[in-house]
Amino acid sequence: MANTAIGFGLTLVVLGVVGYVASGGASITALIPAFFGLPLAGLGWLARNDRYRKHAMHGAAAIALLGLLGTARGLVGLGTLLAGGTVARPAAVIVQAAMAAICGIFLALAVKSFVAARRARA
Repeated sequence: MANTAIGFGLTLVVLGVVGYVASGGASITALIPAFFGLPLAGLGWLARNDRYRKHAMHGAAAIALLGLLGTARGLVGLGTLLAGGTVARPAAVIVQAAMAAICGIFLALAVKSFVAARRARA
C-alpha cells in the first residue's frame, strides 16, 4: 500500500502542476492538488519502513479524506458541466472533480487495506 500512496501522491502533484500551467499560472490555488500530493507521497515513502507503516498509512488516509471533503463540490460542478450547464470556472471544477476522485479511490483502497490487515492479524 506504500507504493500505492506514492503513486496517488505523485498523480495529485501532476494534476496540480497541469492545472496551474493550464490556468496560465493565474492563481496559486491551482496547485492545491500538489499540496496534498506531496505529503501523501512522503507518507507513502515513510510507510516503506515497517516501523512507521501503520501511522504513515493512517496519516495518508487522513490526507485523502481531507482532500476528498475539500473538493467534493467539484463533483457537483462536473455533473452540471456534463449536463450541458455552465459554471464560473470550468477548469477549476474539472481539477476539483479529478482530485476528489483520486482522493476517494485512494481512501477506499486504504480502508480496504486496513480491514484486510486487521483480519489477517485475527
